[in-house]
Amino acid sequence: MNLKGKHIILGITGGIAAYKSATLIRLLVKAGAEVQVVATAAALEFIRPVTLSALTGKPVISEFFTANTGEWHSHVDIGLWADAMVIAPATACTLAKMATGVADNMLVTTYLSAKAPVFVAPAMDLDMMAHPTTTRNLAMLAADGVHVIEPASGELASHLVGRGRMEEPEKIVEVLDAFFGKGKTMQGKRILLTAGPTIERIDPVRYIGNFSSGKMGYAIAEEAARRGAEVILVSGPTSLSVSHPGITKVDVESGREMYEACLKHFPQCDIAIMAAAVADYTPAEPRDKKIKREHEDVESIRLVKNPDIAAALGREKTSEQKLIGFALETDSAIDNGREKLSRKNLDAIVVNSLADAGAGFGTDTNKISIISADPSQDITTYPLKSKDAVAADILDYIETL
Repeated sequence: MNLKGKHIILGITGGIAAYKSATLIRLLVKAGAEVQVVATAAALEFIRPVTLSALTGKPVISEFFTANTGEWHSHVDIGLWADAMVIAPATACTLAKMATGVADNMLVTTYLSAKAPVFVAPAMDLDMMAHPTTTRNLAMLAADGVHVIEPASGELASHLVGRGRMEEPEKIVEVLDAFFGKGKTMQGKRILLTAGPTIERIDPVRYIGNFSSGKMGYAIAEEAARRGAEVILVSGPTSLSVSHPGITKVDVESGREMYEACLKHFPQCDIAIMAAAVADYTPAEPRDKKIKREHEDVESIRLVKNPDIAAALGREKTSEQKLIGFALETDSAIDNGREKLSRKNLDAIVVNSLADAGAGFGTDTNKISIISADPSQDITTYPLKSKDAVAADILDYIETL
């Protein structure tokens, strides 16, 4: 089991499926996990704290203060302690509070403080489950990177039959075990990754650039390192930083510098992922002193093409290497992506469009499609998600190549 030694926050909310929490705790503890229950007041009307504490070996946390002692429970410390947070059952009310940030209880406050992956197992009657509000809230949470363990169909507490049953504890444990089990699937692989914008100097104080924040590339770097890969991150200027020791960051400024760094490191890599937004053009004659408006009129700046990094690596790659490109388009995204895929000799290309709300530069979310060089493969399209979740999707896809 991959849960051995993991710290799990189990959030329990006020639904009849709370009775399944006892079984879920037992299975998690049996798998070697340490479990801390954070319950809403309504949850404790369905299952008593003494039952939960007996199974976890820890007092149940429900309020910010322990009434008889005045002890303060730090949601920040709990969030930092956890390797994962699982909310099962997750009622419609709690899902709505999570989606909109209504931190009026210990559970939602802990969720907002959690640094670890968060999983929700919805449980409610079929009409509530199908209501547009619930659907919208779940979509918002998925876009924020929350993992949704879809409810099952069957007989509900109302005696109606339909979708809304909390997934069985055994299945929830399987989902968690699989999540932690994929942690080292890229062990032994070396990945070259580009991220961020490039800037092309006009003079010492002005430049040509773009709106890329680097968030997508940095999310891929962190996820690849978490999976055990050795990552060489060639980054243009951003305000971002990396935290994983498996990432070696190479800072560059211009497209030419990024090109040279990539050519240097690519021969030693198994995979290259071109997530940077490289300026296509650079000033032909950058000035060494600031252009002064009062001294000269600059009616035009002559530009020359930057080297095409992905195309250059496509010419150099061996049969043992995989090369993944990116294409951000404003129109005809799939057609333009296919053209770049072929022209640059890529193994796959990740395509997104500025026409999709929430996708593109500067956002915390993205909506992508992946096109394979194999003509027998269908285009793989994903819904809007957090960039962390998109990074996982991209690497899952690369692992299938």
